[in-house]
Amino acid sequence: MTQDSGPIGVFDSGVGGLTVAAEILRRFPGEQILYLADQAHVPYGGRPLREIQGFAVSISRFLAESGCRALVMACNISSAVALERVARDLAPLPVRGMIAAAARCAAAESAPIGVLATEGTVRSGAYTAQITTLNARARVIEIACPRFVPLVQAGELDTPAPREAARERLQHLARAGCRVAILGCTHYPFLLPALRRAAADLEMPPVEWLDPARALVDEMTLTLPGLRACGRPRVRLLTTGRPDAFAAQAARFLPGVEAGVEPAAWVSGGRIETRAPAAACR
Repeated sequence: MTQDSGPIGVFDSGVGGLTVAAEILRRFPGEQILYLADQAHVPYGGRPLREIQGFAVSISRFLAESGCRALVMACNISSAVALERVARDLAPLPVRGMIAAAARCAAAESAPIGVLATEGTVRSGAYTAQITTLNARARVIEIACPRFVPLVQAGELDTPAPREAARERLQHLARAGCRVAILGCTHYPFLLPALRRAAADLEMPPVEWLDPARALVDEMTLTLPGLRACGRPRVRLLTTGRPDAFAAQAARFLPGVEAGVEPAAWVSGGRIETRAPAAACR
């Protein structure tokens, strides 16, 4: 397999990055995806930023060594703390993150811009930094949502629990008068039904829910050559957690794509190993 024919490597701490994989395949249904879910360490949001950087660097190296022709950090906190280092270490391999494209989409907004994100992403201040670099007058309200990722991982998407969590978090954006809300974690688009119900309960004005996955794929379309618009998707799923549990989640969150789930493991030296050659995609 040549580098030009390799898959796009995508990783996240869990199922959230499947929103990015799904968007890539929606736009380019003939693509190959090699997806790694680091469920041994999910959720990333409350962990020390240096530890998350270490995970992201090791996973990126594993995907690059597996023959991927481009990498997507489908994880906002990894993008915030590790993108610059990984892009430098793996150059000229294209490496994309979640934050810059979404920041460019939101920066022109005159009203306050809301960001719903994990604790780690909020601590990093990455969205505020990126948006205010583009628009120094922008007002950014970053809200940590520690309950959201566990709810998505558990498959609770539009039940009373996520609606309650959404109302509690959206109160801050409602008081600030936000008209745009960035879904600053790739798990959060799965909670859109609950978020919309909560916004209606709070009588918020119409909110534009900005999914960074769409903004990212828009930019990939312009900057990454060779994207395959025709053909059958070939997807390989790996997890550092339980393959059976991730298989059930993937069937729900990546519908219509047939892909088995294989185990990956962290080994000594902070490396990842699999039981089979990782470059092959079904």
